[in-house]
Formats: sequence, C-alpha cells, structure tokens
Amino acid sequence: MTEPIVPLEPVDESWSSALAIAAHPDDLEYGTAAAVARWTDQGKRVVYCLATSGEAGIDSMEPERCGPLREAEERAGAALVGVDVVEFLGYPDGMLVYGLDLRRDIARAVRRHRPDVVITGNHHDSWRPGLQNQADHVALGRCVIDGVRDAANRWVFRELLDEGLEPWKATHIFVAGSPMATHGVDVTGGFDRGVASLAAHAEYLRGLGPTAMSDPEEFLESVSRPTGARLGVRYGVSFEVIYT
Repeated sequence: MTEPIVPLEPVDESWSSALAIAAHPDDLEYGTAAAVARWTDQGKRVVYCLATSGEAGIDSMEPERCGPLREAEERAGAALVGVDVVEFLGYPDGMLVYGLDLRRDIARAVRRHRPDVVITGNHHDSWRPGLQNQADHVALGRCVIDGVRDAANRWVFRELLDEGLEPWKATHIFVAGSPMATHGVDVTGGFDRGVASLAAHAEYLRGLGPTAMSDPEEFLESVSRPTGARLGVRYGVSFEVIYT
C-alpha cells in the first residue's frame, strides 16, 4: 500500500532578511540553497555564517590546505544563489560541542546582522529511523536555537553590550532537513541554481567518491521531488519552523 502524502504548509515569506548558520561548507547546499535562490530573487538579504571551514572533510587532503579551499568553494556556491556575505567562525571541523563559546558567537552574529529569521540545519539525533545525524550538526543546531534566544536577552552575554551590540530578536528559526518538518518552500524556480551551488563544491564532491550524495543534480532531485509533492509543486525544500 502506498503511504499517504502528508501536506506541508507553505513557509511564511513576509520577512526581509535572514542569517543562515551551518556547521560546514556544503551543509546549506544540500537543499537549502535552492530556497535561498528563491528568496534573494524576491529581494531578501541572506547572509551565511559557517561554524567551521570544513578542513577535516576531505580524507586525501591535509586540513591546512583543505580549509581555505572549502572556504573558497563555499563563497563561490553562495554567490550563485545571491549571497555575497559568507563568514567563518573558525571552530574545529568534526569537534563542535554544545557550549557557551559557540552560543556567544551565534548571539554575536545575530546581533550584528539583525535578521528577521535565522536558518539552520537539522539538530535532531537522526534524519530518520536508522540514519543518525552527524555530531557537529546536532551541536551547532542546538547552539543556534539557544544563541538566537540569547541574542534577544541583554542580560545574557553582557560583554556583547560592551561591543556595542544591542539585543535583537529574530521572529523564527527555519530548520532545514528536520524529521519534524511541517512547512515547505517551492524551489522549482531556484532548483537549477541550487544544483549549481552544490556543484561549486567540486573538490569536496570529488573527495566523497561515487556515493549517493556526490552527484548534485541526482541527489537534490531525489530529496526535492518528494517534498515538492507534499506542497503540490515540482521541487520543494522542507523546514521545521521554531517560533522564538
């Protein structure tokens, strides 16, 4: 028996600016970038903030060479979907932990950029039953949720006030790739640019070898078509929406 298609509610797009925070270069490109292309076409401003430089992501390349290369690939991919500001926080790839330092840096970024919404990736322990999430994603996502709250509270991380950063409250957090997604975005118009954005990570994809995730168009189509069906469109990206 075919499983019933569970509809997704369209994401509220009545906002003007977003800060997208992820653990590694390429995290945003596995789906979210196509939504970013749609949003920048609408005139929205999107800034990328990466906790690490992905320097441990290519087995055949030493981290000292890999980090700068992956930063360059991230900037190139971001530009293809209309993002011209990409920041790196400098945390060690593969060793992110939930803690005050990362929460503070996220709160600092939110206060500096003052976004209406914050976008991040799946913070849950798994993607679906039997497919565990990666530790960096879990730690980063949890810190984003708490760091967004911290950014709105002047009595948390009071040193940010000394830096001239007044509290700022984002209205929502959009969590991409969540197993608890209830909302979605029609990315049919931005799908090709989303593919190109992921393809810009050429050295990283080459380092993956022949896996299900190494062909940008094939992989993105495999996840975007089922989501699109839940929205009644060709291609979609799903989000868990957290109200702050």
